[in-house]
Amino acid sequence: MILSVQGVSKSFGGLQAVRDASLDVEEGRIVSLIGPNGAGKTTLFALITGFHKPDAGVVLFNGADITGEAPERIATLGMVRTFQIVQPFAGQTVRDNIAVGAHLHRASRREALAKAEDVARQVGLADRLDQDAASLTVAGRKRLEVAKALATDPKLILLDEVMAGLNPTEVRDVIPIITRIRDNGVTIVLIEHVMQAVMSLSEHSWVLNQGEIIANGPPAEIARDPAVIEAYLGHGMAARIAEGTGHA
Repeated sequence: MILSVQGVSKSFGGLQAVRDASLDVEEGRIVSLIGPNGAGKTTLFALITGFHKPDAGVVLFNGADITGEAPERIATLGMVRTFQIVQPFAGQTVRDNIAVGAHLHRASRREALAKAEDVARQVGLADRLDQDAASLTVAGRKRLEVAKALATDPKLILLDEVMAGLNPTEVRDVIPIITRIRDNGVTIVLIEHVMQAVMSLSEHSWVLNQGEIIANGPPAEIARDPAVIEAYLGHGMAARIAEGTGHA
């Protein structure tokens, strides 16, 4: 397993954001973490990648215990994440934004810029390298967020809603980019609400609701799980759908 999360919990004051969450991710796969808004998905990403320290539980990356390690240490080991709110470095080009990530393993400016160009080609930003990153469209900024993470030469990327805010055409354009990243040897964990993407990309999904993992399995099976239907659509909806009277 490239990633093993074992019984991780986190509270903020009286709010239990994540409760006893466990998941195992095999190397070379695309998997997903789904659930309704406020379920604790981004908090779980933050616990895995060192932005929050768990109250309980263990996080293993390639067999090593990284629980509570600093994000920069975890990134150096080969696990990085993207963020829901995309904030390019102001006043810098797309090239320079990507090069920031490349400097994690490259002291040379020339090598970092060369890596930035290579990554830009992978995510479809090669024609915008000299553009001010702040002037990118939402779709462009999402690609840039992926590029900055990819420039660190990761073994595992946690992508937090990289397709949120995109129209259906833009989603279809991003799906093959993510597949190619995996094909190049990077394991991917998605947080995603765009079910078109989950169904197209994910081999296995975990469903988080009110801080707890309530189901896991292939996305097509998860979509039929009564507990998952109720988490998304409300109490009693699974029975109404089964009776043919439900309206999503």
